[in-house]
Amino acid sequence: MSGTAGLALATRGLRKNYGSRHALDGLNLSVPMGVVYGFLGPNGAGKTTTMRVLTGLVHSDGGTVEVLGKPFKRGDRHRLFDVGALVESPTFYPYLSARANLRELAASGAHVPSKRIEELLDLVGLCDRANDKVQGYSMGMKQRLGIAAALLSDPKLLLLDEPANGLDPAGIVAMRDTLRALASQGKTVFISSHLLAEVQVMADVVGIVAAGKLVREGPLKELLSMQGVVKVRVRPNLVDSAIKSLQPLAAADRLIESDREEGWLAVHVSADRAEDVNQQLAGAGIFASGLESGTDLEMLFLELTGGQAVGGEGTFVGLGAPANGSATTGKETAA
Repeated sequence: MSGTAGLALATRGLRKNYGSRHALDGLNLSVPMGVVYGFLGPNGAGKTTTMRVLTGLVHSDGGTVEVLGKPFKRGDRHRLFDVGALVESPTFYPYLSARANLRELAASGAHVPSKRIEELLDLVGLCDRANDKVQGYSMGMKQRLGIAAALLSDPKLLLLDEPANGLDPAGIVAMRDTLRALASQGKTVFISSHLLAEVQVMADVVGIVAAGKLVREGPLKELLSMQGVVKVRVRPNLVDSAIKSLQPLAAADRLIESDREEGWLAVHVSADRAEDVNQQLAGAGIFASGLESGTDLEMLFLELTGGQAVGGEGTFVGLGAPANGSATTGKETAA
C-alpha cells in the first residue's frame, strides 16, 4: 500500500456491503503514529462496520488495511497482539470479579504479568471494587473495565468505540487524561465517538465519514482554522432581517445548539472579521447582544455531513470473554 509510511493504521478503498447497502464505499483512512484520532460520522455512516473490519470481526468485500505498517488480511488474527480494542458495550463473565475476568483474558494470549492487571485496575479506578462480581457493576464501571482489558497487552494501537459510554463527567475527564497520556508515550489511540465536544479537546487528528466515505481528515486545529465562523446573537424577531442584511458580507444561518438561547446566527467568515459582522448589522439598525469568533467541531461536522446526527449504527459485538459475542484485547479472541 503506497503512501502509508509512518501510519499506525491505514485503509485504502475499503468496501463492505450488506445486501444492496454500501456500508463502506471506498473508505480511505490515514492514522498517524502517536496521536489521538477521532473517528466521527452520523448514524449509518459506516463507523461500526469500520471498527468490525479493523478488529477482524467481519471481513471486507474489497480494499486493503494496514495495521502498524503491515497488511492485515483474513487469518492474520495474530497481528492483533499489538492492538487493543473496545467495541462498545463490553461483556464479561458476570459471575467473576473484575480481577478474575482480566486474569481469564490474560490467559488467552501472550503472558501478562500479574502486576500489569493490578496497574490497570488502578489506572481505571476499579481497585476498590476489583473483587466484586461484574454482574453488580454499572455500565460505566463495565466500560472502565473494558478499557483495562483493551490495555492488557500494552498495545501500540488502541481502538476504542464510544469509550465514554456510561461514564460520569469525572470519569470522562479521567479517561481523556489517560488516553492523552498514552498518546504522549507514542501509542496511537483511535476513537469512534458521538461526543463532539469531548473529541475536540482530546483529539489531535480527526476523520469524518458519511455514507461509507471519508469526507474530511486532518489535524483538528488545521480543519477548524479553515472553517471560519463568527457567532452572533440578535433579538429573536430580528434573525431573518439580520441574515438578509449580512448577505453582502457573507452567508449566515440560524445557529441551533441545545445549550443556546434563541437568536444566534452563524456567519461564515474568518474569525478575525467579527468586527465587520458587527458593523454590517449596526448599519442595518440591528445591534448584537452577543458575539463570538471561531468555530467548533460540531459546526464543521454538521456542515460536512449535511446536518445528520452523530451516533452508532446498531448493536456492537462486545469486549471481554462473552457468552454472546467476541472481543479483541490485543490477544486471541476469548471463547
